Amino acid sequence: METVGTLNFNVGVLGHIDSGKTALARALSTTASTAAFDKNPQSKERGITLDLGFSSFCLASPPHLGLPPPSNLQVTLVDCPGHASLIRTIIGGSQIIDLMMLVVDVTKGMQTQSAECMVIGEITCPRMVVVLNKIDLLPEAKKQALIDKMTKKMQKTLENTRFNGCPIVPVAAKPGGPDALETETPQGISELVELLISQTYMPKRDPSGTFLMAADHCFSIKGQGTVMTGTILSGSVSVNDSVEIPSLKIIRKVKSMQMFRKPVNVAIQGDRVGICVTQFDPKQLERGLVSSPESLRTLYAAVISVKKIPYFKGPVHTKAKFHITVGHETVMGRVMFFSPTPEGFDAEPEIDSFDFDKEYLYQEEYLSPGKDSCTDGQTKGSRTPRQQWALLEFEKPVTCPKLCLVIGSKLDIDIHTNTCRLAFHGVLLEGFEEKNYTEVSLPKLKIFKLKHKEGQVERVSDDYSVIGRSLFKKETNMQLFVGMMVKLSTGETGMIDGGFGQSGKFKIRIPDGLSPETKQQIALTSKKKYKAAKGEGARSDEEKNDAQPATITLAFKRYLFDPQKKMVQS
Repeated sequence: METVGTLNFNVGVLGHIDSGKTALARALSTTASTAAFDKNPQSKERGITLDLGFSSFCLASPPHLGLPPPSNLQVTLVDCPGHASLIRTIIGGSQIIDLMMLVVDVTKGMQTQSAECMVIGEITCPRMVVVLNKIDLLPEAKKQALIDKMTKKMQKTLENTRFNGCPIVPVAAKPGGPDALETETPQGISELVELLISQTYMPKRDPSGTFLMAADHCFSIKGQGTVMTGTILSGSVSVNDSVEIPSLKIIRKVKSMQMFRKPVNVAIQGDRVGICVTQFDPKQLERGLVSSPESLRTLYAAVISVKKIPYFKGPVHTKAKFHITVGHETVMGRVMFFSPTPEGFDAEPEIDSFDFDKEYLYQEEYLSPGKDSCTDGQTKGSRTPRQQWALLEFEKPVTCPKLCLVIGSKLDIDIHTNTCRLAFHGVLLEGFEEKNYTEVSLPKLKIFKLKHKEGQVERVSDDYSVIGRSLFKKETNMQLFVGMMVKLSTGETGMIDGGFGQSGKFKIRIPDGLSPETKQQIALTSKKKYKAAKGEGARSDEEKNDAQPATITLAFKRYLFDPQKKMVQS
């Protein structure tokens, strides 16, 4: 029976395909769990890890953890697939780890997927250890020099990341390669174990709160029932508790539980556990969430706080489609970026809430430092807001907890190109559960576009009004704009009084009247226009000096999700 004094510590094994992750996990482990060491027939056939594999080793708890003796430290290894097309699985695996081991082939260095794994680690994991694998392939005479060279190279790569200065250790997990005899002794493994132990810390383990488990395998045991294995993300679970598979809306009672083949009655956050239930077909669930009944929501759209991943090349545009990983599901979704209004650009970011009472500014793309905001005539400038958000609209509904991790990727980019496919990440702040969320929920979102129209003054009508043109099309319904304020380039402020004739011209009332200088300028441009129409080319010096027509500017806000599509002026 597992004692209460056992701390489970999850170590993710990530890296590029063929860097030797599975061999490393095998060399480190003493207890094999579900799917560990490529038992999957497809994996064996293709020679790559297709799914998350789990295994563990157990040892006495190190003094620096401060656990009362006799306590054990169980290190659970999460072997993530390195194949680029399986990045969805990697993202799912990375959310359940306390420490990341980035496995790098010492003969090749950083490769595309190693870089993507590092990016995922930066988002999800506080600590990392780099393992330089396959040192047995280096020529004996130059071995140390080549290890030192690659170590320096890795240190340089990690310089500007949160893992700057992280430990780097050389090993040979399977000397002689995959076909070598099992009698070959792995090199550097005991040093790696020592290093891993020194890097362990007391992770957040809170048994209170709502039970949530990331299930990664589901299988039946004859005469027992169906077992769902996974890692507990929050809360705790006990034998006889009721649990729900939210994606299927199925509730079942926990019959029994095991942790690495040892029966247990209770499991808490961070534990890796197998939960046995009855009357459930394992084919219905391959991977997904298991939770306390009715604790998760199924969402059709969501608002997230968002940050662009700096390694993603090029801009991230509004209306673009991305593969959206929400919690442990990946679906296609469309994105729309928005920011605070300019006066709120420097406001303190709100980490875990979203305020529907505030107004927000639509953005054509995520605003990166040094990038102008480009939003339909809005003021350009190099300032960027401290916080930005995105509205995600999913092609298929997703089931997830609030405040869960969200990653947007372009997984359709050719896997052989040397480019990062992860575009942005964030935290889910608000979700919309209604199928008709566009009518029910989106009108609560006060996101506006700044609209900016420009026309010209045609002529003076009297001391308090002018006739304008080129601001509207002939077919525009002028009544929508009556009463709106406009600004003349000569300094006067006016109000649209109504249409004038049938060609899209309009009348502007100037409450404070036109200045003599304005009347003179408009008269000159009107005379010039009249002469040009009659074909008289010669102009007086006075006309030449000031022949620019007075312009009219109309600025207003339009709220994207306002059913009435009203135009608002502040």
